[in-house]
Amino acid sequence: MKRMMLVLFLTAAITGVVQAKVDLVTLPSRETVQLTIYNSADMTLVRESRALTLKDGKNKLQFSWANTLIDPTSLEMLPKASADKIDIADLTYPPSVRNLGLWNIKSGVSGNVPVEITYLTSGLSWRAFYMGTLTEDEKTMRLQGYVRVTNNSGEDYENAQTRLIVGKVHILDRIADLARRQYPYGRPGEAPPVAVPRSALARGEVRVLLARSRALSEKLAEKPKEIKKEGLSEYFLYTIEGTETIPTGWSKRLLSFDVDKVPVVNLYKFEQERYGNFVVRFLSFKNDEEHELGETPIPGGLLKVYRGVGDQGHLSYTGQSSFKYIPVDEDVELNLGAVANVVVEPTLMDFETKNYRFDRNGNISGWDEIRTFKVEVRNTREIPIRVEIKRNFPTQYWELKKNGEFGQFEQVDLDTVKFTLSLEPRSKNQFEYVLTTYHGVREDDWRPLVSEE
Repeated sequence: MKRMMLVLFLTAAITGVVQAKVDLVTLPSRETVQLTIYNSADMTLVRESRALTLKDGKNKLQFSWANTLIDPTSLEMLPKASADKIDIADLTYPPSVRNLGLWNIKSGVSGNVPVEITYLTSGLSWRAFYMGTLTEDEKTMRLQGYVRVTNNSGEDYENAQTRLIVGKVHILDRIADLARRQYPYGRPGEAPPVAVPRSALARGEVRVLLARSRALSEKLAEKPKEIKKEGLSEYFLYTIEGTETIPTGWSKRLLSFDVDKVPVVNLYKFEQERYGNFVVRFLSFKNDEEHELGETPIPGGLLKVYRGVGDQGHLSYTGQSSFKYIPVDEDVELNLGAVANVVVEPTLMDFETKNYRFDRNGNISGWDEIRTFKVEVRNTREIPIRVEIKRNFPTQYWELKKNGEFGQFEQVDLDTVKFTLSLEPRSKNQFEYVLTTYHGVREDDWRPLVSEE
């Protein structure tokens, strides 16, 4: 059942002021409704199309928003036909009646006139989430985006076209606070001002939003079963295909996009200082055309990753990761969590100190520490993998000698090095390195050197 009511009525029935030439007419239900949800501000712009049956002369329209979160001062009406013959004079709020406004309309035509009614409301929100399905070789991934729209506005919206704003919008007052004000609808927390028919501030804000929304709608052709995405100043707007009925108190999942074969990179990382003794799996891709994406930013959300198994379409769970807003042409690396099927085991094989230096009092003022490590890497999976191993040192004064199958070597910064190895399915690898660190006055004898044996 709809909570909001629109009827045309005789003035005397509400205000007690008799105007004999104001006729009673009926108002059909909504023909279309469009929701543009600004999630960051708990604000939704609603655009309704209705057909008013007007008489030549004066008409009055009653709008009731009881039990909803509509900001009454944001209400606007625009005739979509015979605009030069229809004057929507004003919108007033009778002080003796709560949650009700009266539109005064002067019409130079009789019959059905299509109008668009717009307003701001609160209580509608959306949340993005994603499903990724890796192929068996894990080189590509099907990426499906969804949004869950939740309606706690107090109003049912039937067959609504849903549009989502990605980006932050800044407003002076929260729409929910504006909706809960009492007549004469001043700003929340202020002493009631002298009664005025409209709030100029709210009217100005909504007109800016309306102008942007109408301009964008004119640019977007109506094509069913297509996801429309368009830049809007510093925001991005997603239009979900088709229409949905979203009753108040309900949530509904809507498909945002579905892209097959997004190229991805799987990388396993080991760094004891950050992840402990576990190997952590990462999945990365880029929001660009080369990766079958790149048309618009991707809203932040939670991605659950699965892997296709066999020819029967079975899936195995791989992991999940949350991420923030991904701009166009930006890389994203997702942490899917620790794994047990890839193992890295560094073992300290030997430790010694030497090259002591002494001050004039016979105290030790400098020395070297030599550590020998063996690192074993095991891949128990049935596909080849890449493993990145970072080793952090307690000082920036060090030398490194390494041998064995250590793969690619890189000095990351003053006290960190990285080994990157490629392992075949169900295989293992092993390498060693000797780390010499310089301490005290021995730092003065240090020379940067990385050598191989």
